[in-house]
Amino acid sequence: MADETVLFEVEDHVALITLNRPESLNAMNRDLSANLMAALRRVDDDPDIRVGVVTGNGRAFCAGADLKERAASGGGGGAAGDTVGEFLNLRAENAFNTRTSSKPLLAAVNGIAFGGGMELSLSCELRIASEGARFGLPEITRGFFPGGGGPQRLTRAIPQATAMEMILTGDPIDAQTALRVGLVSRVVPDDQLLAEAKQLAGRIASHAPLAVRAVKEVAMASPDMTLPQALRFGGTLRWMIGQTDDSKEGPRAFTEKREPNYEGR
Repeated sequence: MADETVLFEVEDHVALITLNRPESLNAMNRDLSANLMAALRRVDDDPDIRVGVVTGNGRAFCAGADLKERAASGGGGGAAGDTVGEFLNLRAENAFNTRTSSKPLLAAVNGIAFGGGMELSLSCELRIASEGARFGLPEITRGFFPGGGGPQRLTRAIPQATAMEMILTGDPIDAQTALRVGLVSRVVPDDQLLAEAKQLAGRIASHAPLAVRAVKEVAMASPDMTLPQALRFGGTLRWMIGQTDDSKEGPRAFTEKREPNYEGR
């Protein structure tokens, strides 16, 4: 329906999640945040979905927190809770910046991605951008600082000097700069972004889903391990994937000169 703050559709094992408050540049209010979390949980829980794509409706990906709602509430803790008790009772799976997902997420950044919008993109494994996209963490200019993992993830995603300049000044970068520093993997014309995102997600979804999930876990966990630990962990998961039916279907399809039929088992 037109008044839904988050749209959700599934095609060929790919879920498309669209933030849908274009009149507010898809700024995150409580309703949008709750519906976004419901959509992300659906991606995790639906066995038919293998990859998720997150994008925005209109000329923005997401402008960040809804400052009008924040001001009306007295500028409290927002997503972190309005009281100490609420903060201490937070559960990681109830916020997009602390949740973990076994399935890959791709951010198709179609315009500005500021504050929580940039943090949402950083919580995805892959990011591609339209030519008109811009990325920034402007919270420092409004008297607070990013609370959705921006400082922590940005310094891990791009060179520290660039990350710290963005964090401390609040100044944004454009799509080409984001590509140059490795924040995004592709920049495409605005009218081709969604098609490119679906094509890339479909390519990933065509692979054996258990292998995709396992290699994603290895890649994301390894930076926090020593190299021997990471290699041991990777070897363990590689052995486990070798026991699946899909690991046998791939070589069999190659031998028979046909496309593999992966079933996730």
